[in-house]
Amino acid sequence: MHKKYPFDPSIKHHLLIAIGLVVWIFMFLYFTEPLDVSDFDATEKLIYLPGYGFIGALLYVIVLPFQNWLLKRKSSQWTLGNEIVLLCVFCLLSLFVLRLYYLFIIVNWHPNRYDLFYHVKSILLPAILTILPIIIIGRFAFGKYKDKKIEDQKIEIQGEGNYESLRLLLNDLISIQSSDNYVEVFYLDGNVLKKSLIRNTLSKVADSFPELLRTHRSFIINPFHFKSWKTEKGKHLLSLAQDIEVPISKTYLEQVKTQLHSTTE
Repeated sequence: MHKKYPFDPSIKHHLLIAIGLVVWIFMFLYFTEPLDVSDFDATEKLIYLPGYGFIGALLYVIVLPFQNWLLKRKSSQWTLGNEIVLLCVFCLLSLFVLRLYYLFIIVNWHPNRYDLFYHVKSILLPAILTILPIIIIGRFAFGKYKDKKIEDQKIEIQGEGNYESLRLLLNDLISIQSSDNYVEVFYLDGNVLKKSLIRNTLSKVADSFPELLRTHRSFIINPFHFKSWKTEKGKHLLSLAQDIEVPISKTYLEQVKTQLHSTTE
């Protein structure tokens, strides 16, 4: 349940899923004519059946704010449990709204209308189970596409060992500190600060990634996370994200000032 699940937060892609629902629901009802849909004439089909499609799409869009709330609650990591909860909420909301649509629009409270139990068991649940695969497949496909794009954008800090490396987005990297024959990499995993120890030299890492900025013989930083300048007892420091502070040596002071001023302008 807590396993990471493919997820794409793009509203544009979720709207495409909603449009797909409109088309799929209408086509399914129009051509398969389940239950009493066959009683509709051609005009009634064009009047009532698109309504089911638009309701399905609207309900999907309505649950998206709940999706965003779940995402923030889990520190921006989407899990299989989140996906199941979201789909359950969508199903329950669909049962409620489709029942009202049937009562108010389709039969207008006709005395021979379906009772609640039969309607839910024989019509609404099978209909929702027909809709769910479209949502699941669409969400999974867009999620995998998003994961692939993110993976392609990652940099790799390699170590001297065959399996010793760290892949991450450049903007998740905060700073790197030399530690004997190793480097300590400080980076973000979601909103959580993490540290990895990799066997390599700071000079080799700095040469591999010119986007990073050398501030000291023992430190390089990602200018993206620069917050402010500090001076303590005549020593210059940089404040970075996650309350990380790194020193600036006199050797690199002017270069750091020039690059950070150009970055923040």
